Amino acid sequence: MSTAELHRRITADEIAHTFEESEPVTADLSPYAAEDWLALAIFWIMALCVFLQFFTRYALNDSYAWTEEIATYCLIAVVFVGSAMCVRLSRHIQVDLLFRYLPHLPARVLSTAIDAIRIAFFAYAVKLIWVFIDVIGDERMTTIKFPKKYVYYFVLFGFVLMSLRSVQVAIQNWRRGYSILERPGAFDGTEA
Repeated sequence: MSTAELHRRITADEIAHTFEESEPVTADLSPYAAEDWLALAIFWIMALCVFLQFFTRYALNDSYAWTEEIATYCLIAVVFVGSAMCVRLSRHIQVDLLFRYLPHLPARVLSTAIDAIRIAFFAYAVKLIWVFIDVIGDERMTTIKFPKKYVYYFVLFGFVLMSLRSVQVAIQNWRRGYSILERPGAFDGTEA
């Protein structure tokens, strides 16, 4: 058996027809929610700040100090708003090893308890962030003298969204009769 590659000559018309034969691909934006788009917008603001910092520091040799601070605060906002997306899609780190060995009923009870604990945790975090904003919210940023409470409002918004999405996920798990912990293959496409 020869290992040489075989190439068949084709004409420009044959190449052109291959593009005509394919159906146009339409973008499906239905899996994305409002927090996804908000996180994307904040990410691009952060990316522009980082680029501006890089350009002014290395090309102009005179960096803008405020770009680093704004990029840091944008990263904080992206993390907490983006975490709501991870809660909605059940993409946070989780250990499902125990669920492989538990019978259905104990696994279902434990999974429901985990949903309740997650909701309680995020709701408590909302309360803590609200108190934190009240205590330290009027503190000013270092370079632009803008109140830090607006950054913390993004954190608060992220935790509120995570709380709401946790309730939504718990309801979906209850209606479906199982969660990603009990049957991970049903969520990643490996279950037949």
